[in-house]
Amino acid sequence: MEQTKLASRRWWYLMPIVFITYSLAYLDRANYGFAAAAGMATDLHITRELNALVGSLFFLGYFAFQIPGAIYAQNNSVRTLVFWSLILWGGCATLTGIIRDAYWLLAIRFLLGVVEAAVLPAMLIFLANWFTRGERSRANAFLILGNPVTILWMSVVSGYLVQALTWRWMFIIEGAPAIIWAVCWRWLVRDLPRQASWLTTAEKDAVENALAREQIGMMAVKNYAEAFRSSKVLLLCAQYFCWSIGVYGFVLWLPSILRDGSSLGLVNAGWLSAVPYLLAVVAMLAVSFFSDRLCKHRAFVWPSLLVGALAFYGSYLLGASNFWLSFILLVIAGGAMYAPYGPFFAMISQMLPKNVAGGAAALINSMGALGSFVGSYLVGYLNASTGSPSASYALMAGALLVAVVLTLLVRPEPPPLGRDQWPHARRDVVDAHGSA
Repeated sequence: MEQTKLASRRWWYLMPIVFITYSLAYLDRANYGFAAAAGMATDLHITRELNALVGSLFFLGYFAFQIPGAIYAQNNSVRTLVFWSLILWGGCATLTGIIRDAYWLLAIRFLLGVVEAAVLPAMLIFLANWFTRGERSRANAFLILGNPVTILWMSVVSGYLVQALTWRWMFIIEGAPAIIWAVCWRWLVRDLPRQASWLTTAEKDAVENALAREQIGMMAVKNYAEAFRSSKVLLLCAQYFCWSIGVYGFVLWLPSILRDGSSLGLVNAGWLSAVPYLLAVVAMLAVSFFSDRLCKHRAFVWPSLLVGALAFYGSYLLGASNFWLSFILLVIAGGAMYAPYGPFFAMISQMLPKNVAGGAAALINSMGALGSFVGSYLVGYLNASTGSPSASYALMAGALLVAVVLTLLVRPEPPPLGRDQWPHARRDVVDAHGSA
C-alpha cells in the first residue's frame, strides 16, 4: 500500500464534521455545572444531596444504552443513529431551560444520557470505517478533542449567558445548535468510503482494501459474548471506570470549586475553568501524534494518568492554603487526564477484530459512564458535606492511580503488520474479511 493512495481529503472533509458533532454532545452534558453554580438549585428547590444526584443522573442513562446503540451502529447505520441522537439531545437540553420542577429535571437528565449514549461508540465505529490503525489514534483524538475544546469556549460563553440572561436561557440557547446540526450531518456524512461521492473509485478501493488487510492474521473472536469475557476488555473496563471518576468529577464541579475557593465571580471562574482544557487540547494532539508515530499506544496512556493523579494529590496536600498554586495543579491534572484518549481507544481496535471492536468499545465506554456517575456524584457530595474540595481531590487522585495500575496490567497490543507483510491488495480480500 502506498500512503498517497489513501486520500488525505478524508481528514479535511470528515474531521471537522466529527469534531463539531461530538462538541455539541459535550456542550449539552457539561453546561449543567454552570447552571448549578448560577442558582438552579435555589430556583427549583433542589437540596444539596439531590443536586449531586441530578448532576450525575445523566451517566446512568448513558451507561444503560451504550451497547444497544453500538450494536445498531455496527449492524445498520452510524449516520442514521447520530442524526436522531442530535435532534433528541438538543430537544432535551432545550427543555431543561423550561422545566419548573426538580423531578422533571431528574427525568430530562436521565433521558439526555440515553440519547447521547451511542454517540461515542458509534463515532468510533465510523472512524474505524474510514481510517487505518496507523491513523486511528489521531482520528480518535480529533473526535474527543470536541470535549476539551467545547468546554474551553463553553466555560466562557456559559458564564456570560447565565450572568447576562439566566441559567434557563443558557440551556435554551445552547440546546438549539444540535438540532440545526442534525440536518448538516445527514446531508454531509456517509457510513462507508464506497458511498462517498467526494472520493474517486481508486481512492475508495485503496481505503477499503487497506482496512480489510488489517484484519488478516488477527485472532478471531466469534461474537460479543466472547469479546466481553476477554481479560483485556475486562481490565480496560475497570481502568476506564476509574479514569472517568477523575475526569467527570473534575468537569462537572470545576466551576463551583473555583467560585467557592476564591473571591472571583462566576464569569471569572468561567475564564479560569477554560485554562485546563486549553492545555488538554495541546496534550491530546501531541500524545496522539507520537503514539501513532511509534505504534505504542499503551505507553502513552498510563504516564499521562499518573501525572494527573500526582497533580490532584498535590492539590489535596495544599488544601485551601494557596488557591493559585492549587489552581496550577488542577490545570496540569485536567490536561493530563485528557491527553491519552486517542491512544486509549486505538488500543481497543488494535486488540480486537472489526466484528466485535465496536461492541467492546461500547462496553468499556459504558463502564466509563458508570465511573462518571460515581465521580460526579461523590465529588458533588464531598464538596457539599465537607465544605471543601480537598476530599474530592484525594478521591480523584486515588481513582487515577488505580487506573494507572490497571493499564499496566493490559498486555501491549502486537505491532501492526509491516508493509512488506501485507498481501497484494485484491477485491476478494475485502469480500473474505468483511467490508471496511
